[in-house]
Amino acid sequence: MSRIGKLPVNLPAGVTVEVSADNVVSVKGPLGTLSQKVDSDIKVEVGTHKDIHTGNEVPAVLVSRPTNQPRHRSLHGLYRALINNMVVGVTEGYQKVLEVNGVGYRASKSGNKLTLNLGYSHPVEMIDPEGVETVLEGQNKITVKGIDKEKVGQYAAEIRDKRRPEPYKGKGIKYADEV
Repeated sequence: MSRIGKLPVNLPAGVTVEVSADNVVSVKGPLGTLSQKVDSDIKVEVGTHKDIHTGNEVPAVLVSRPTNQPRHRSLHGLYRALINNMVVGVTEGYQKVLEVNGVGYRASKSGNKLTLNLGYSHPVEMIDPEGVETVLEGQNKITVKGIDKEKVGQYAAEIRDKRRPEPYKGKGIKYADEV
């Protein structure tokens, strides 16, 4: 049995999950709504689960698989993790913090356009994708926020790719927790 897949996804107050007939899971919470198409072999149920800490019945999403085939085993844990990420996203949201290091390197923002001066002959301009927001703290700290973990991580990686940190002095754009 999958260690990740067999765990129930507890639903906090204010979060509703709906599973449609064509196996699309929709999670609605205080920050927004996310949906994910689930493979037709994987069964997703919304029910209750006994909480180990309090002993009370709490609403939860349960994911199960039909067989122990390797494909079903891998999809079992995958979809449970994706549903859990959606629940966390609509309740708390996700964020990645980037730092711009280097002499003359800076970032500025106007509207939804992020402008980066990274030592090139021209400024690099990036437009925030839908569902993702960038916030500047000073001229060298960029925070990428959103409810979809995949979009936040992808956009943060695209910003970092404009000038990766070089290994000796660390000039460039790096994640705040990167060494």
